[in-house]
Amino acid sequence: MDWKEEYRRKLVSAEEAIKAVKSGDYVVFAQPEAPALGLALVSRADELTGVRIMGGGGSDLPMYDTSWYDVYPDTFRLETSYVLPLVRALVAERKSDFTVSGLFGVPDMTEAKPMDVFMVQVSPPDEHGFCSFGASLWMKKEWVRTARIVIAEANERIIRTYGDNFVHVSEIDHFVEHTPSGKIPGGTDILGRRTTGPGELEKSIAGYIGSLIKDGDCLEIGVGGTAEWVAQLGVLESKHDLGWHSENTVRGIGTLVMNGVITGKHKNIHAGRAVATAVGGGTKEEMDFINDNPLFEVYSSNYILDPRVIASHDNMVAINSAIALDLTGQIAAESIGTVMTSGSGGQLSFAIGAYLSRGGRSIVAISSTAKGGTLSRIVPILEPGTVVSTPRTLADMVVTEYGIARLKGKTQRERALELIAVAHPDFRAELKKEAERLYWP
Repeated sequence: MDWKEEYRRKLVSAEEAIKAVKSGDYVVFAQPEAPALGLALVSRADELTGVRIMGGGGSDLPMYDTSWYDVYPDTFRLETSYVLPLVRALVAERKSDFTVSGLFGVPDMTEAKPMDVFMVQVSPPDEHGFCSFGASLWMKKEWVRTARIVIAEANERIIRTYGDNFVHVSEIDHFVEHTPSGKIPGGTDILGRRTTGPGELEKSIAGYIGSLIKDGDCLEIGVGGTAEWVAQLGVLESKHDLGWHSENTVRGIGTLVMNGVITGKHKNIHAGRAVATAVGGGTKEEMDFINDNPLFEVYSSNYILDPRVIASHDNMVAINSAIALDLTGQIAAESIGTVMTSGSGGQLSFAIGAYLSRGGRSIVAISSTAKGGTLSRIVPILEPGTVVSTPRTLADMVVTEYGIARLKGKTQRERALELIAVAHPDFRAELKKEAERLYWP
């Protein structure tokens, strides 16, 4: 069948497409979520029971509006794989379960949890019948091929990228036309948090990190309150021929490619290309530059986050954020105690990959305090229940606004002293006292 005829046959209303969902189904929304499909699903709340929904937590997903989710707790049972701000309260109140991601930054669902209906945004098909997944891929292509039913919301505003970021019309069961969410973009960072921009603390941390980057290094920068500012604060502009192999592509990376700072000249694979599984989060100018630009390639997260692929790059530098760490170097990026505030993403994968890379380094960026300076993020012992996102065996360098702690190859006592030196001065005496109690005779 001609793909154009097939596309016309499969193009239906959201209400018609959503009839594919049955009571008890496991329904997965990809990010960015499909608002027309979400609203159509809500409209069937009185007809359905026990529908399990897993979503990535993006701000466009109607099901994360608690004003209606609370009304239908018997109909929709929510799961999330990343605790973004909009769903944090739902997880804390036990109204949403949390799906623990695998090593590749997304849940291992293809075998453990068969997917009944997968809903995803794509671009309209090109002249060959292929649709783009847009600014982020993750495991969408694999999930299209494993889900029982696939419904795609065709959005003309979705960008096209090179790499392996496409799907053919023949692989989709139903298409619907995109319905804009009506929300005004802007004012939030890549995690959906309200932000006023970097302050002196972020500039100080970025400066220390910049001093650790060498010409020709291949970089990964994770999303988070401190790490993701590194690309925007000018500390990389004097470097030459940097490479890019990352989970996300934070704001500022597109500009560094435009300006010839990131060239990928020395990359062992995908030389000359900036490679990631997501390129969203940039300015409009950066996104326009990335659109249909062969300098950028997007691949599935099970490739991008494979530590063996990461380690194949010489001088791989992983830069990520944390919310707490103890004096031995255990890194927490997901919770304080049992209270979830984020997700692991690809932090562990990149820590392993950087550790195995020839000349590789792993850097954790963290502000020294939280809650207005009343709490130290560097603690003697992590609070019980805290998820250790990266074990101390992979801890390398930790950067705060007070300097660089080098942990690799150090004893527990040496690590404690390194971390106390970059902790906030108000907490150093107490940390030293606790370190002596824990690690000295």
